Amino acid sequence: MGAMILIIIQVLLLISPFITKAAEHSGVNTLLGCPKSCGDVIIPYPFGIGSQCAKPGFELNCSTTNAGTYTPYLGNITILNISLSLGQARVNLPVSYQCYDNSNTTTTSFSYTVDWSGTPFQLNSEKNIIRAIGCNVLASLGLGDSQNSYLGAAACAPVCESLENLTNGNCAGIGCCQATIPETSNIFLYSFTDMEAYVNSSISYNFTRCGYAMLMENTEFYLKTSYITTNELIGQNTSAVIDWSIGNTTCNIAQSNDSSYACRSDNSICLNSSTGHGYLCNCSDGYQGNPYLEGGCQDIDECANQSPCSMPAKCHNFRGGYRCSCPFGRSLKHGNNNECELNLALVLGPCAGVIALSFLGLGIYAVHEKRKVSKVEEKYFQEHGGRILLEKIQSDQGFGFALFTKQQIEQATNNFDNANIIGYGGQGTVYKGSLRDQIVAIKKCKITDERKKKEFGKEMLILSQINHKNIVKILGCCLEVEVPMLVYEFIPNGTLFHYIHGKKYESHISLSTCLKIAHESAEALAYLHFSASPPIFHGDVKSLNILLDQNYSAKVSDFGASILSPTDEAQFVTVVQGTCGYLDPEYMQSYQLTDKSDVYSFGVVLLELLTGKPVINFFATEEERSLSSHCLYAMKENKMHELLNAEFKSEVDDIEVLMEVARLAKECLNMKGEDRPTMKEVAEELSRIRKIKQHPWEQEYHQEEKEALLNETSHSIETEHTNYFSLEKKAQKSLSIGR
Repeated sequence: MGAMILIIIQVLLLISPFITKAAEHSGVNTLLGCPKSCGDVIIPYPFGIGSQCAKPGFELNCSTTNAGTYTPYLGNITILNISLSLGQARVNLPVSYQCYDNSNTTTTSFSYTVDWSGTPFQLNSEKNIIRAIGCNVLASLGLGDSQNSYLGAAACAPVCESLENLTNGNCAGIGCCQATIPETSNIFLYSFTDMEAYVNSSISYNFTRCGYAMLMENTEFYLKTSYITTNELIGQNTSAVIDWSIGNTTCNIAQSNDSSYACRSDNSICLNSSTGHGYLCNCSDGYQGNPYLEGGCQDIDECANQSPCSMPAKCHNFRGGYRCSCPFGRSLKHGNNNECELNLALVLGPCAGVIALSFLGLGIYAVHEKRKVSKVEEKYFQEHGGRILLEKIQSDQGFGFALFTKQQIEQATNNFDNANIIGYGGQGTVYKGSLRDQIVAIKKCKITDERKKKEFGKEMLILSQINHKNIVKILGCCLEVEVPMLVYEFIPNGTLFHYIHGKKYESHISLSTCLKIAHESAEALAYLHFSASPPIFHGDVKSLNILLDQNYSAKVSDFGASILSPTDEAQFVTVVQGTCGYLDPEYMQSYQLTDKSDVYSFGVVLLELLTGKPVINFFATEEERSLSSHCLYAMKENKMHELLNAEFKSEVDDIEVLMEVARLAKECLNMKGEDRPTMKEVAEELSRIRKIKQHPWEQEYHQEEKEALLNETSHSIETEHTNYFSLEKKAQKSLSIGR
């Protein structure tokens, strides 16, 4: 499959119960002379014990455990269960931990690495979840590229201020947090790291000395306070679900090469893998067994056990199916080939009456079920503040916002067909669809904040009023579901992230275009901060959330992490949300999102544009691992020109324009939010820099204005840079691979 999956667990998680489905086993299931099982686990081909019994890439080892039982291993990973029809397997992953003393010094730790590069395996994003347990841990999940570089992640950090705040129950942010896994390409880098650099461990030292991280199945989880106050999780395991598939081609291509085509049995079918890579084989309807082996799919004798034919009908089996026959004087019911009915004139009347009553009962049942569904949809509609939106739409004919039904959304996306998926995120999946003769983007979220349900309608009223040429317009929403779905205008040209890092976008963006995109993005964020009422903080500014239209104009998107400006004394979050590498360090210390948090994240985007480098590279040296700390150190040493994108440097003889942008990014990355410029000031400075690029002779005219802006915060930036670099360096210590 050519994929690489790294799971680096350096501090944490917990095991959850999982009800398994037994592996398919009927008739031929393994190669001749090969073991059929290892311990209690059935080993169906293409898996096998040793290379002689398995398809390349699916080799397992069968070894004894300390308890004397036999257990199958994929490398050093324990296999719990294998499903042929689903293309999945359940595996055991050890809980990682890091323990420390009251001086923040690590005493003991355990980390775990899995490398699936070049294998048929990858993690299942729907059935797994990240959980962090402790008081100073940060769990994150990021993407990697072909150079083993880390490009960003969703983050989760539990909060606990005192022992009294800890209670048994759900994992809801205090002492325990969880984050969903975004669906992406099949090249991943999963990591879990400690918050040693961001949180004072000595605060919680009196009641917890260890943090735990785990990647586990997304099943019901019960948090016990003893997980935090004791070390009982050390040495434990969690179960996770992995996907597997054959090769990296579609069924159409694979079927054209008979020698390598894996579906060997007659009466088997080929299915494209849901992961987007390779394919799976299943037995046709009416057959069961192993489609990867000659003769592996055997006919199901439906008549052998519990007959599907109702008495007095008789069951007759044939290859791939069965049929029912009736005794003399009876015939099969119309539309139901499993039941017989009388066929005599004397009983036509009573039979007609029985049939009529049956249909009447079915009709009553259908009406009842429809009303029950309607009640559930109405309940969700009310919970999400739909009444407020509906009254606004009815009273204001010019209100440019629509409420869509669940049926309309399903029809627009062809029942959420995977072919219509245009993007993934930590919070949900984005589909392309057509509503009211307009191409739109529909975001189907995975989870929602229970505390914000009642405020959702009010927030939609505010967000619907946003009207800026560089902000993706929200057109409406669907409230008839448990988690609301949002409808946005469709932006056709991809994201800034893909143009900087993605291979599928081959065209080069000029320096002028990059400055234009940066300026327009800054204008959009300044609008949210200063023109929206109340002000809106984006909360997840990154290149992946800056879309580009056909003219390469910027469109800021994805307000899933946004919050309205607080109207009370303070607004705190119990779980840090955002993307690693872009997160404001001040936000991670105070758990309070501000407008200056967006300024910090935007400064990272500027560096990303200037250098073309990922925001975090786990495979670089400690000093170069974080793009922000690397660039700040380079500017201090007057070596920033060495990090600039070579294509930009070749485009202009004088790199002063690039250095102007670098200095602006440096201001945005100030450790103290109060010393950072506002987004309005950032937008004005980018406008000035664009004019220098377009008309270099104007640089001298604007020099005095530029120096006044840069000198406002330059002193505080220089004095705090050393502390910032130390903080970044300290935070990255635990991210080393294979430690």
